[in-house]
Amino acid sequence: MRKLLERFERVDRRVIYILMALSVLVPLVLRLDFPTPVGSGPSRDLYDFVDSLPPGSVVLVSYDYDPSTIVRELQPMAVALAQHLFTRGDRVIATALWPQGASLSQQALSSVGDSLGRAQYVDWVNLGYTVGAGVSVLRMGSSVQAVYPQDRDGVPYDSIPMLGCVRSIRDVDLIISLSAGDPGIHAWVMMAGDRFGVPIGGGCTAVSAPEFYPYLGAGQMVGLLGGLRGAADYETLVREGVASPPPGTATPGMAAQSIAHLVIMAFIVIGNITYLTIGRSRKGAKR
Repeated sequence: MRKLLERFERVDRRVIYILMALSVLVPLVLRLDFPTPVGSGPSRDLYDFVDSLPPGSVVLVSYDYDPSTIVRELQPMAVALAQHLFTRGDRVIATALWPQGASLSQQALSSVGDSLGRAQYVDWVNLGYTVGAGVSVLRMGSSVQAVYPQDRDGVPYDSIPMLGCVRSIRDVDLIISLSAGDPGIHAWVMMAGDRFGVPIGGGCTAVSAPEFYPYLGAGQMVGLLGGLRGAADYETLVREGVASPPPGTATPGMAAQSIAHLVIMAFIVIGNITYLTIGRSRKGAKR
């Protein structure tokens, strides 16, 4: 046993780096899908609220993030939400308070919409990015068209069939902000939810999730997806009872994260055992 521990002590750190890399890459390449039980909480609350809306509801989704958070947190949420909304037959209005959000929303909505047979301008529209943050949200309370006279591709507001019944954000049934920071969820809660009584849901990075819990406790938000776990929760709920569920990216990401954490814990345990067994004996010998 002592000889084995001495070998561990002499292991090149590059071996540790390789093992860590493999613990992340292998689950992602193989698309391992560990069971992700979803209990009561903000993720299920958001899913249940969306599922309680009448089919064909109008949902405004604001993509308030940039490419730095798309890979394993917010973009998987965007895809899972689009799958849920389109499967229900809801209509989606995409906006963005961050410049890059307009193109990221186009990627998510077009890919999911095409796979489910949903058409742009009939089932969804991408209004694009607007400056002004909370001020623009406040203006949308009076007129969405005043803020977005045309969509991302330059199509006039009045020429888009699905926007015929939407004059202000009071006419939408739910607003969901996928937010990586400010402007984002705060602006929608304060300027749309509190002022105009529109239900607000959200998705955010794991590190920023705790700052939105007071909104949940006060009833100012109907639900929240927090980080990769929140995205995996929503993916799991969307796929429940579906014979051929659509592929997801958050659940394989959770598998990679879980395996990487186990590898790190194993190294910590081995390191401590090695120190307690060999390090102390060496100190005693020096004395």
